[in-house]
Amino acid sequence: MLKGLVVILPFLAYAGLRAQPKSTRAIKVAQAPRIDGSLDDSAWQHAPAAVHFVTHTPVYGKAAAVRTAVQVVYDNTAIYIGAYLYDDPAEIRRQYTTRDNVQRTNVDYFSVFLDTYKDRQNAFQFLVTSRNVQMDARVSSNYTAHEGTYGDVSWDAVWESKVGFRPDGWIVEMRIPLFSIRFSRKSATEWGIQFMRFSRRFNETSFWNPVNPAVSGFANQFGDITGLNDLVPPLRLSFSPYISGGYRQTPYANTTQQYETLKSGGMDVKYGINESFTLDATLIPDFGQVISDNVVNNLSPFEIRFRENRPFFTEGTELFNKAGIFYSRRIGKTPDRYDSLQYKLGSGELDGYQLLKNPSVTRLYNAMKFSGRTANNLGIGIFNAVTENVRARLRNRDSGNDSLVTTEPLANYNIIVLDQALKNRSYITFTNTNVLRNSHERDANVTALDVALYDKKNRYGLVIKPRYSVVYDVPGRYDGFANYLQAGKVSGNLQYTYTNELRSAQYDPNDLGFQLSPNAFNNTGTVSYNIYQATGSFLNQRYEISFKQDYLFKPFLYQKTALLASANWLLKNFWSIMVTADIAPRWFNDYFEMQTPPSLFTTPRQPLKRSPYYSLFIDGSTDNRKPLIVSWLLGGAEGPLPNDPFYALQCGIHYRFSDRLMLELNYRRQYDNGQFGYAFIRDAVTTAPVLARRKFTDVTTVFSGVYNFAARMNLTFRARHYWNRLQNTNLYNLQNDGYWTARSDLRPVDYNVNYNAFNLDVFYTWDFRLGSRLIIGWKNWLGKDYEFTISPNVYKGYTQNAGQLFSNPHGNEFTIRFIYFLNYQQLVSRTNKQ
Repeated sequence: MLKGLVVILPFLAYAGLRAQPKSTRAIKVAQAPRIDGSLDDSAWQHAPAAVHFVTHTPVYGKAAAVRTAVQVVYDNTAIYIGAYLYDDPAEIRRQYTTRDNVQRTNVDYFSVFLDTYKDRQNAFQFLVTSRNVQMDARVSSNYTAHEGTYGDVSWDAVWESKVGFRPDGWIVEMRIPLFSIRFSRKSATEWGIQFMRFSRRFNETSFWNPVNPAVSGFANQFGDITGLNDLVPPLRLSFSPYISGGYRQTPYANTTQQYETLKSGGMDVKYGINESFTLDATLIPDFGQVISDNVVNNLSPFEIRFRENRPFFTEGTELFNKAGIFYSRRIGKTPDRYDSLQYKLGSGELDGYQLLKNPSVTRLYNAMKFSGRTANNLGIGIFNAVTENVRARLRNRDSGNDSLVTTEPLANYNIIVLDQALKNRSYITFTNTNVLRNSHERDANVTALDVALYDKKNRYGLVIKPRYSVVYDVPGRYDGFANYLQAGKVSGNLQYTYTNELRSAQYDPNDLGFQLSPNAFNNTGTVSYNIYQATGSFLNQRYEISFKQDYLFKPFLYQKTALLASANWLLKNFWSIMVTADIAPRWFNDYFEMQTPPSLFTTPRQPLKRSPYYSLFIDGSTDNRKPLIVSWLLGGAEGPLPNDPFYALQCGIHYRFSDRLMLELNYRRQYDNGQFGYAFIRDAVTTAPVLARRKFTDVTTVFSGVYNFAARMNLTFRARHYWNRLQNTNLYNLQNDGYWTARSDLRPVDYNVNYNAFNLDVFYTWDFRLGSRLIIGWKNWLGKDYEFTISPNVYKGYTQNAGQLFSNPHGNEFTIRFIYFLNYQQLVSRTNKQ
């Protein structure tokens, strides 16, 4: 019997990879169903039901624990989804959440995915919770799914939903207007479709058409829907005018505080140029009401990448982000010369001047996105944004005359994308980014080609991504190239890949993209084994081991060897545990830490020898179905240098007080007793960089919460304090080979650093109408000029620094924003009724 199973199970697994997709049929109705959380309308009486859902997680391949039946009907204006989710009403989880935020919450939900071009790569997702909170997303081939998310949730559409409860379960009704999706005109349209249900009490995700976690890809595992005959794309034209106002007070150390009255008004416009392509434009945009960045004391030679929170740059940008060379925070960034001007004022270099105005944000004049996909699955995207010429105003204290200093020139940002979807999840994508600045300022251009090829059985894949950049700067022109290659087995329990990353010494995509460092030749081999069936104490398991060998590309020099291993378990009580080991077995070279030469694109570079190390970390979380969820991380690293331990610990407490109120506290601490790094000083004679050994302490505390008044009205807050202390113990001179010799002419304590950052964001949000919103916000932050002023020798601990936060000046901002959505189809419908 056992031998028979050994033979049969691989065959069944293979058959699962080859299974034909399920199919359902949509029915056209003359009278649209009323969206009221009931399926009593006659429109639903003759529509076939999609049933027999199959589990995806925590264990794949079983019949779903609870029954689900889904029907689809349509008319000339919308697609309608009716889902009957059978269950014991007392067991249905009903926590209120904010829009697009259903992960780690105590709520059940239902979702539909529409692959309107049936390219098996791209789709629209519409999700409704048991509290009628909506989530929507754009699924794309390059999106890496996270727990509970399958696409870019920053995309927001305008659609309608309602839930209702019955003695044997609950009902979801959706109305998805045709103007909210894109599709091509066909006489008999066949789309890809998928239905998903999540039951929190089982922590079970089930799909109508099975989604095998051992198979690479997501949209390629959808089912089909037929019957969408004579579906006509409507005129897609909508307007979202807005007005906003507020007040901002910004403290400065050596000048008077800056007070600003904030007032703005503008409009977002969406226009469907034809059945497949849409023009999105924002006129005089205002991006003030976004959550604060997680700023840190950046000791590295590389810049910090921050999350994009501005809606125009997150919604529907999956095509522009596919090549990974678009970092939208470049647009509307802090002016390049803002900090240098503040430094000159603080250092006394401009003692004779008073700063009247130094804008910290570059405003956009306008921005535009043109994107869509043809009937032949060719995606086309064009992006353009124009930012203002930013000027600071200085007043001569003696003469009283004002001077204008340009801190950021007028700039034009452009992106062009051509993305051809091919068979078997394969694709080829061409992307070009271009930045043109006014006058004789820096210009840049980057071209990327992305090719992904998969075999018919979707078992093996090859990805190639060549790039070329050219920059025109005042010193002169320079260019560079890069390539990414990955090949391996992408499906099955056992998977393996080889990856090579090559970046030339002067490859520079950073005018509109983001790159930590150039000049690399990195090789990685990875093998992973996944068990998706319950065994013993585990629901599923994952084991992975990687070997990395890194070199500097020019000159070709050794950098680092590393071995990484991890194991991830989901226990039957829904606790998760992950163990990670990282070993560098030999001394290695760091060519960027000492920032010599200062430009990352200049060679040869001053190396710093790093010692071997081994590290071990354990992290996990408790059952996320409980009111109290605890997550943790604990681990450390050690090496051959004396008295050189490193440890990190993190604890997160997430508590649900009720279905409306949730609070969360996260604490993270890192400590390195012997961190070696650039001391940010140079020898007075040779100008060579000075190396420091220091005691490094880094602590972050985040306290956040949400109170939901209703499904579309909530109050959120987030307070974050970050503290970093550098206590220098030794200073060294570097030798050419990267090793160091002690120096005694400088006192290490004179270069100690104590850094604090604090931000508080509070937002009241009310979606009072489909697509329309009122937002009231308050932001408070520790003044930028005061982040280093708390004494490192007096206030040595975290709690002492936290106690001193409010003894220093803080900035404040109060804003109110009103957005109203107007759709052409709705306006015409109302006119006709009158």
